[in-house]
Amino acid sequence: MAIALAVHALEKRYGSVQALKGVDLAVEEGELVGLLGPNGAGKSTLVKIAVGLVRATRGRAEVVGARAGSRAARAELGYLAELFRFPGWYTADEVLELHQRLARSAGGAAERKRLLDVVALSDARDRRVDGMSKGMQQRLGIAQSLVGSPRVLVLDEPTSALDPAGRRVVRVLLEELRAQGASVLLNSHLLSEIELVCDRVAILRAGEVVAAGSPAALSRPRGVELETDEGVRTVEGATRDDAARLVAEAVAAGRRVYGVRVLTSTLEDTYLEAVGDDVS
Repeated sequence: MAIALAVHALEKRYGSVQALKGVDLAVEEGELVGLLGPNGAGKSTLVKIAVGLVRATRGRAEVVGARAGSRAARAELGYLAELFRFPGWYTADEVLELHQRLARSAGGAAERKRLLDVVALSDARDRRVDGMSKGMQQRLGIAQSLVGSPRVLVLDEPTSALDPAGRRVVRVLLEELRAQGASVLLNSHLLSEIELVCDRVAILRAGEVVAAGSPAALSRPRGVELETDEGVRTVEGATRDDAARLVAEAVAAGRRVYGVRVLTSTLEDTYLEAVGDDVS
C-alpha cells in the first residue's frame, strides 16, 4: 500500500524539553491509525508537525509524499484541532462556506449540504455557532475537516465533547471514509473508540513510540483459566490452542471440569503497561 502520511526520525525540542525523540510512524492509504498516550507524551506536537503548524527540530514529515506544511501537502489534508473556535455569529452553512474558500473547494452548496448531512447537522444549517451545544460544534468541526474531500485526515480528539450517540455518528463516518480510501490519523484519549475503529495503534510515552500494532495484536494472550472440582487455576502462557489439551489432561487425571476460559489482555491493559505510572 502507498503511504499517505509518514514521519521519519522525528524530533522536536522546546528549549530543554525534548517533546519527540526520533518517532517513526506511517499511515497507509485507506488506513485508520490511532495515536494514544498520556498528556505530555508528544501526541499533539506530532500532529502539529504533520499538519505544518510546527517545525521539527530533526527528521521529516510528509503528506502524500509532499513536505508537511507545503502547499501540496495542505491541499491533501483535512484537519480538526483539539481546541478550535468558529466565529459565534456565523451559521453552520457560513462556517463551511468560509472553509470552502480557504480550501479552494468548488463544491458549493451541494458539498455543504452533504457534509452537514453526514455529521447529523442538516437541521442546523442556519443556526449560529453561539447557539449550538458543544457537541454540535464538535460535529461541525469534523464537517469542516472534510471540505474539499481531502485524501488525508488528521483529527485531534474529534469525539471529546460528544455523547455516545454523537461518538457513534463519528465512528460510522470514519468507517465510511476509510472504505472510500481516505487515510486518518486519530489522536484520542478514548481507548474504547480507538479499539473499535482503528486498524493500527501507536502508543507514545515521553516522546517515543513504546508500542504499536493492530488492537488485536496488542491484546496479548495471558493464559488459560481452568475451573475444576479442585478450584480455579490459571495456566500462565497457555493460549487458545492449548485449551483442549488442558481439559483432556484434567479429565485424564480424574478431575471434573466445570469451565475453561482463554484470558487475553485488553488494549487498556497494554496501554497501562506501556505508559507505566505516566497516566496524567
